[in-house]
Amino acid sequence: MWRRQRAPTRAEQLHFAGVDDRDVYNITAPFLDRGRWVIAGRVERRESEHSETYFFVQSGDRWEPLREAPVLPLQDPFVTRIADELVFGGVETFIHPRGTPPRFLWWRTILFRGRDVGDLRPFFVGPDGMKDIRLVELADGTVGVFTRPQGKKGGRGKIGFTRVASLEALTLEAIEEAPLLEGMFLDDEWGGVNAAYLLPDGTLGVLGHIACFDPDGRRNYYALVFRFDPETRRYWDVRVIAERENFLPGPAKRDDLTNVVFPGGLVRRPDGWAELYAGVSDVGAQKLILPDPFAAPASSSAGDGPDRRSMAGGVREAGMQVMHSQVTHSEEGR
Repeated sequence: MWRRQRAPTRAEQLHFAGVDDRDVYNITAPFLDRGRWVIAGRVERRESEHSETYFFVQSGDRWEPLREAPVLPLQDPFVTRIADELVFGGVETFIHPRGTPPRFLWWRTILFRGRDVGDLRPFFVGPDGMKDIRLVELADGTVGVFTRPQGKKGGRGKIGFTRVASLEALTLEAIEEAPLLEGMFLDDEWGGVNAAYLLPDGTLGVLGHIACFDPDGRRNYYALVFRFDPETRRYWDVRVIAERENFLPGPAKRDDLTNVVFPGGLVRRPDGWAELYAGVSDVGAQKLILPDPFAAPASSSAGDGPDRRSMAGGVREAGMQVMHSQVTHSEEGR
C-alpha cells in the first residue's frame, strides 16, 4: 500500500555561478565524468521558459559551468550509464502544427551518448509529446526503458515499461507500445520516472514524481519511489519521500508552482543515507539528505502494486486533494 515516508531529513541550497541572473533548477544528481563530479541543470530566466542545459563542476561552495561541455537547448536533463557509456537526455520544446491554425508548444525527449560530456552525440529522438523517458541497464545487460505517454493511452501521464536488447535496438515503436504499470496513478494524477537504479538482487529502485492539481488550480509535485521487478513487471513499496516543505523556503517561478519538487537523482551513500537532488518551485536547486530508500531489501509480498484506489488515498494523506481540471493536454507543462 502507498505510504508517505516520515524520516529525518536535512536540506541544503546549491549555488550556481556563470549563468548571469538566470535560475538553475531541475538538476541531475552529481555524476562522475573524467574524474570530476558534474551536475547538469536547467538554466532559465524567471519570466521565461526558454531553457538551456548547462554542465557544472564544483568550485568551492559554488557550481560553475564546465568550459569544454556543450550548452544544449533542452529542459530537465537526466543521466545514466549503459555499457560503460554516458547516456544523457533532456526535453526539447518546439512549435508543433495541429491544423492551420492552431500551432502550439510541444515537446519530445532527445537522447545522447558518448564517453563523457565532451563526447556526447544525439542518437535517439522520442515520440512527440512524451517526456520522462528513462533508461537503465539491467542485470543481464539489456536496457530497461521507462516511458510516460499522455493522451489516449496515458491520460495526463502514466508510467510504462519495456526492455530492449541494447541502445541500438531502441525504437519509437518499442516506446509507444510499452505496457503501462496499471494502478500506479488515478486519471486525475500524473507522474513519471526520473531515475532508476539497478539493485543487487536484480530489481530496480525507481525514483519518480507524482502530481495533481489542487482545488485552486495549483500544481503539486512530490518525489516518489518504488521497487520494480523487470522480469515480472511487479512494483511495490510505493511511497512519497519528499515534498516541498522538506526543503528550504524560497521563491517560486509562479504562484501555481509553489508546491513543486522535481527529483533529479539520488547519490546513495555507504552509511545508509542518500542525497536527493531536486528542483524546487521551478526556481532553485537543493539537496535533501534522507535515509536511503533502497538500502534495505523490500518484500515484494505487496503484489502487483497498491491494493486499492491507486495513489489517491496517499495523495490526500500528504495534504493534496485530487480533483479534475480543465487544463488541456498541451498545458500540462511536465
